[in-house]
Parts: sequence; structure tokens; C-alpha cells
Amino acid sequence: MKRVTDASVIVDGRITALIDEGEFRGDEIVVPEAVVAELEAQANRGKKTGYNGIEEIRALRNSASRGEIELTFTGARPTGEAVEAAAEGEIDAMIRDLCGELEATLVTSDHVQAEIAEVKGLDTVFLAPEGETRKPLRIREFFDDDVMSVHLRDGTVPLVKRGSPGDMQLERRGDEESTDREIDAIALEVVEQAERDPNGFLEMDKGGATVVQLGDMRIAIARQPFSDGTEITAVRPVADVALDEYRLAEQLKERFSEKRRGVLLAGSPGAGKSTLAQAVAHYLEDSGVIVKTMESPRDLQVRDSITQYTALEGDMAGTADVLLLVRPDYTIYDEVRKTDDFEVFSDMRLAGVGMIGVVHATRGIDALQRLIGRVELGMIPQVADTIVYVEDAEIKDVLELRFTVKVPAGMTEADLARPVIEVIDFETNAVQHEVYTYGEQVVVMPLEEGETTNPAWKLAERQVESFVRKTSRGPVEAQMTSDGSCTLYVEERDVPAILGRGGSKIDQIENQLGLSIDVQTFEEKEKSEDKHDRGERPSSEDGVEVRETGGHVVLGLGSDWAGETVDISVDGEYLFTGTVGKSGEIKISRGTEVASAIVDAVESSQELLIET
Repeated sequence: MKRVTDASVIVDGRITALIDEGEFRGDEIVVPEAVVAELEAQANRGKKTGYNGIEEIRALRNSASRGEIELTFTGARPTGEAVEAAAEGEIDAMIRDLCGELEATLVTSDHVQAEIAEVKGLDTVFLAPEGETRKPLRIREFFDDDVMSVHLRDGTVPLVKRGSPGDMQLERRGDEESTDREIDAIALEVVEQAERDPNGFLEMDKGGATVVQLGDMRIAIARQPFSDGTEITAVRPVADVALDEYRLAEQLKERFSEKRRGVLLAGSPGAGKSTLAQAVAHYLEDSGVIVKTMESPRDLQVRDSITQYTALEGDMAGTADVLLLVRPDYTIYDEVRKTDDFEVFSDMRLAGVGMIGVVHATRGIDALQRLIGRVELGMIPQVADTIVYVEDAEIKDVLELRFTVKVPAGMTEADLARPVIEVIDFETNAVQHEVYTYGEQVVVMPLEEGETTNPAWKLAERQVESFVRKTSRGPVEAQMTSDGSCTLYVEERDVPAILGRGGSKIDQIENQLGLSIDVQTFEEKEKSEDKHDRGERPSSEDGVEVRETGGHVVLGLGSDWAGETVDISVDGEYLFTGTVGKSGEIKISRGTEVASAIVDAVESSQELLIET
């Protein structure tokens, strides 16, 4: 009897298993060239099903060599387009046509293939997939009540992670190492079950990486060439927590209810972000709003009444287009990671949809950092006005983002006013960070209690260091001494290159940065610090020599003052703080307020006082 096989019955090994048991002895087993082409294409893409199928054909060849069966290959080889369209049934149709031409019996493990073949009047033998006659999935045997994840790898002892978020322990399950054959069998079970189970989804299968959502389990399978061996990681939630059980629950409820908001739930992997997202989703639905989710893969454990959407044809932008027609009140986006995700999140939020995004971050402020550069700075508070940071399954911080126009903290000039995003502690209402532009940079400036350093000086120091590193071979360190002057510390060998012939290079740098720069070596800095540690101070009895050069007002204090950081006052009123150069001088760019004040003081015979 002639029996034509399709890919399903070869891949799952059912036909070779039956031949080994004595079935089909003496029959002609026909493998269509279309099946060979499909398996070859899968193997070339790194899919394990392709490699499994090729091994099974090898087993059929061995059976034929022993005289148990007759093995033939026949039929037309499909085009590349037909192979790519295998999921739409092109290959299966070619196999059915071949059965009709040969007047042969079709052998398959594919439910749909068997039903269509019978409708067309073909003799059909349906071999139930091995998974349908087996016990429950072996991967589930590793999951006790408090096991969150299972980690299997060929050549290693199985591991499980037990406990709850924030209190996890990694344990060995048994003492025997898993074999490649065992891992392959478990992986095949998972994929087959996902294809049959209405609660199963094959989220991704390419290049040696397969991701399956099966009930409450998300299973990632890695194989060569994607990984150096076969590995299975299965994860499921172990906690079902209501929003009421979290700290700040009432305040968050009130915030969610006030209006549709943009919220980022931030935390490190395993911190409990998804569990909180589920709790928020259920609270919102109980409050009478329409909630949907966007997930790839779909692994949030939410009620059936909350529809879970994945990427439409692999693109979340397509999913967003559909959801804007559905018009949910809130959408849970799990997870917002790539630039495309942030763009989709922003687009939906600006369209008026309440958005809650799950974001990987090690601090609450880091979630905001991930928006910078992907969303226009002034639009950030409209896209996300709340950040909830989760750690060890608890809400650690809640940050509120507000947009204002002001002079950033530490700056005093009125013309420095600019748009600023204030990052505010939700509990204390204290401003923790300010976000604004400085030149071409976007700055996230922490406001620490008791901090006295001018933030603008910090930025200027970074700018000077960045500029000088283009010339310096060694380390550089800049210290602002006033709004218009800076001391630059470098290695001795770099001084000539930075100064240039006749000071031409440093003059050029000063003009470009708008600063007066005093270049000193690290050795001079250490000597000055040693003098301060010993309590040595120079005398100011001789006063200050003031002279004007082409581009600077120069204060000559004498060589004893070299390396000192001093306060300059005019008639007892503080003017600025500066560091004395190695020549005993402080240079201040002409045209600055400080330079003008010094010139006015000299012309009006006011006293310049130096204090260390």
C-alpha cells in the first residue's frame, strides 16, 4: 500500500514510532518533495521542527535499508513563495493533490489536513499527535504552588525559582542532568500543545528562538544557532494581589479616577511590575471603565472581560490603530521598551487614551530618562505624568511630573528662565529633580537637600572637560571658580598642547566657551591642597594688583597665592570666588559683570579684599 506522509506526521515522529512497533511493514512510504522543501526551509531558519523532520526522514531511510518499508521521494518541489505560504495551506494542498494522483493513502497528524482530505474523498489515516495521548505537559510537573519559574538546559540539573517577588530562592530539582533529547521532547510538547490549546499562542518562532504563551505560563525556548545549546525557561505569576494591598493605594485610586492619565510602572525584572499592572487593571474595570491590554507576548493574568491584544502582524502601531477605534478608557501596555513602543505609547496618550506602561528601570527617575530623546521634552508630562516605582513587590516611590517655566535651581540670572519639568515626590510634594535643556544637552539635575553647588557650574565643568579632552592625552578636571572663570587641571605633559604657542590655543578655547580658563597641573593642585591641610595661608597685606589686557581683567595676587581658592570682596561685599593660577593671577573675561565690577571698584578707589 502507498502511504503519503505530510510534515506533521514526520516532525512528531509518529510514523517512525509505528514502523518500529511493526505497523506499515512492507508498505511504500512516499515523502513528497514539498515536505522535504518545507522541512529544509524550517531548518535553514533555525527552527527545531526542521531539524527534527530531517532526522525522522533519516530514520525512515534506515528502516528502508533494513527492508521494513519501501521509501520513495516524489512530487513537484514548491516555489519559494509556496514554502513561505505554508501556514496558509499551500504545501498541504500540494500533498493532497499528490495523494490523488498516486491513489495513495494520506497519513497525517494535522486535524485540519485530515478533515479537508476526508471532505475531498481521499483515504486518510489520522495519527493523533503524541501529546494528545500523553500525560499532562512535563513542564508543569516542575511547578509547585510557590514556583515562579523553571529553568532547563541540556547538560545541567533543572532549576526552579521559588517564593514570591522580593523573596525568591533558586533551587535544584533533583540531581540528574537533563539530556538534549529530554529538553527537545519537552519543547516539542509545548509547541504542539500551544497549537491545539485555545488558551495557547505561538508568539514567536524564528532563528532558534520560540516564545509560547500557554495558559498562565510564558515559555521561552532557545536553540542553536540563537544559543549555544537548548534551553527552556518557563515563567508564571505566583501572586494575585489587589490594589488595596499596596502602599499608597487610596491616593493612587484617586489619581487614576481624577482623569485619564499617563502612568509608567517601573522596576527591575521580577520586581512585581506585572502583578501591580494586573491589580490596576482589575481596579479600573471595577470602577466602571473599559480596559484593554497591549502585550507581546500576552502574559498578564487578567479577567476574560479584559481583552488582551498583541502586535498586529508584528507591529504594535497597527494594534494602536485598532484600539483607537475601540476607544478604551485605559490601556495597559506591557512592556514599553523600544523606541517604537514609546512612540506608540505617546501617540495613544496624546489621542486621549489613559495609558499605563510597564517599563524596566532600576530607579523611578530612570523611567523618565527612557522617555528623553524619544518624546519631545515639553510633551513628556502630557505623555506620562506619574511614575510608580516597584521594588520587591512593593510600591517604593511615586513621582509626579509637572511642567513649568522658571529659572532652574541654583541659577540666578533672570534671562536663564526656561521650560522645566519638575519631578516631585508624590508623598512629600518636594521637588527631587529638574529636567531642562542646557545648550544642546537635556539635563536631569538632582536637587539634594543642603546642596550648595550651582548646577550651571556643574554643566559648565562638564562642557570644559569634554572640549579639552579632544586635545589632552591624559585626564582633565575642571573647577568653576565664578560664573565666568574656571581652573583646568591637567597632566604636566599636556600643558603645552592645551596652551598653544603664545597661549593661542587656550585663548581660542576661552573665546569659544566664553570663559576665562586658568590651566594648572595636578601636581600644583596637590601642593595647594597640602598647604590647606597644614593650615598655611598667604597674607593679603599687599593688596591686589589689577590690570587690563586685550581680553581679560587680571588680578595679580603674587606667587604665594598660587593654587589658592579665594573669595574676592569689594568694600566688604562678596563679589566672586576664584582659584589663583600658578603665576599668582586670576583672569576674568572682559565684558562680564564680575570684570566690570572690579574695574569700577578700582576707578572709584574701593577696597578689594582677598579671603581664603
